[in-house]
Amino acid sequence: MRSNRPERLDVEFEQFVASASPGLLRSAYLLVGDQAVAEDLLQSALLRVLHRWDSISGSPVAYTFTALVNLSRDRFRAQRRRPAIPQEGYALGQPAGDPLDRLLERDAITRAARGLPEAQRQVLACRFLLDLTVAETAEALGLPEGTVKSYTARALARMRELLGRDSAVERQSSEVRSFE
Repeated sequence: MRSNRPERLDVEFEQFVASASPGLLRSAYLLVGDQAVAEDLLQSALLRVLHRWDSISGSPVAYTFTALVNLSRDRFRAQRRRPAIPQEGYALGQPAGDPLDRLLERDAITRAARGLPEAQRQVLACRFLLDLTVAETAEALGLPEGTVKSYTARALARMRELLGRDSAVERQSSEVRSFE
């Protein structure tokens, strides 16, 4: 069944999806910590965006991220009402380098990000995964620009703390193994 949308709109939306989806998927993963759930959230968010494509003012990436945040909040609320089922997540991205090192680095970053408050994770996702400006991030999350800056600074400082502690623990454990 074909919609009554003009062909030009379909092409514009398809181009948007193709260009923005990788960053949005990484952001969704950061929000929920599970690859399959992140993909589902992104699909639902893109469907919402498609229905409102004609009326979106401003950045469609920011609008889509707002939908992702709202959907992830809905998911967390629903999870609180049901018993949790443990699932193993997947790391995203394929930067150059040794695959094991990449995996360990992504895991450390993901664990550190999970140690942040939700609002700070959301700000980091907007700023660094979606490459939104402070103003676009503030608009997407409904926060003042000063709050976005503050959350960014606090989140990065905490990430440095957590990642520094992880690497110190790894160094100590490797030193202990070398003595055995």
